[in-house]
Amino acid sequence: MPVIGRVLEMQDELARIRRDIHAHPELCFEEHRTSDIVAAKLAEWGLEVHRGLAKTGVVGTLRRGNSTRSIGLRADMDALPMQEANDFAHRSTFEGRMHACGHDGHTAMLLGAAKHLSQTRNFEGAVHFIFQPAEEGGGGGRVMVEQGLFEKFPCDAVFAIHNKVGLGIGQIATRAGPLLAAADRYDIRINGRGAHAAHPHMGTDPIVIASQIVLALQGIVSRNVDPIDSAVVTVGFMKGGSAYNVIPQEMHLGGTVRTTTPANRDLVERRIREICAGAAAMHGIDIGLDYRRGYPPTVNHVAEAEFAADVAAEVCGEANVNRNIRPTMGAEDFSYMLNARPGAMVWLGNGPGAGGHNPRYDFNDMAIPFGVSFFVRLAERFLARQ
Repeated sequence: MPVIGRVLEMQDELARIRRDIHAHPELCFEEHRTSDIVAAKLAEWGLEVHRGLAKTGVVGTLRRGNSTRSIGLRADMDALPMQEANDFAHRSTFEGRMHACGHDGHTAMLLGAAKHLSQTRNFEGAVHFIFQPAEEGGGGGRVMVEQGLFEKFPCDAVFAIHNKVGLGIGQIATRAGPLLAAADRYDIRINGRGAHAAHPHMGTDPIVIASQIVLALQGIVSRNVDPIDSAVVTVGFMKGGSAYNVIPQEMHLGGTVRTTTPANRDLVERRIREICAGAAAMHGIDIGLDYRRGYPPTVNHVAEAEFAADVAAEVCGEANVNRNIRPTMGAEDFSYMLNARPGAMVWLGNGPGAGGHNPRYDFNDMAIPFGVSFFVRLAERFLARQ
């Protein structure tokens, strides 16, 4: 069954909503205007509207019949703190803010699904439309879960769409297992002993020690992680020193770690700690490590990923569905919802163009009918009448 005809009829309306949100981007936990738009539309279409989770989150609920079955459909709403370089009519009206990742499109598509399902109600049970704030680094998904999202709105499974530049319009891709990586950060502070550059034996050079640590960090992925798995350890900066003829007292290293499984996440953190402790013991100095875990890996549940792919094939045709796309090393806080409930995320084709987090990015409105139809069919198939 292809794209839903009634969804095509509402494409212009949804595109207008999407472009209005694009022109008025809001950052983490500040999505007040966007939340107002979402809540007003949901109320207009007769949904139960709940506000306040994670400050600006909105959940709309649509119920039919006596079934206790339920499904969650999630979209993120926030923008990025960056300047837009586009010059079209719906470009950002706020300096230093931009919808550069397509969350405006995600929000519009989920609104479209809510409108269609409110009119047709071809299901038995409850559909929870989850509009989440603060995906871009704020961990809004984690906050919603911690504040009782799934206790207040029980979901047997939860699903999400993220647009993907480079994937053709009308194409959907997903996979069972890891789809995106965990994203962690670390700071290493080496407290050496400064000295005159002409007398290095009088000090303990933190630059040399930092260099040894950098090389050792690169050996984690190549010598400790299974070569079949994916992991990245990046040193983003090294800071220290101020003069040509002075060995500095301190060095500061910082960077990120990307892993696709919880086991490798634990492994890489443990090895970084061991490397720092070993270097400190070898040189007789203090080395401090601050390792901060960010979003966990986004791991699709097997049955739900297969179900999502089957639904995608109904909407787009089997030839336009990739059921085993390669994982990427980006991160997504939908991971927190997948840690709490079964579910899956899919990539929706956004066509060619500037990639996400690029100042010339724009969500492709031609993708809207496919995303709305996918959300609708997910709910209808998952909550099929008995």
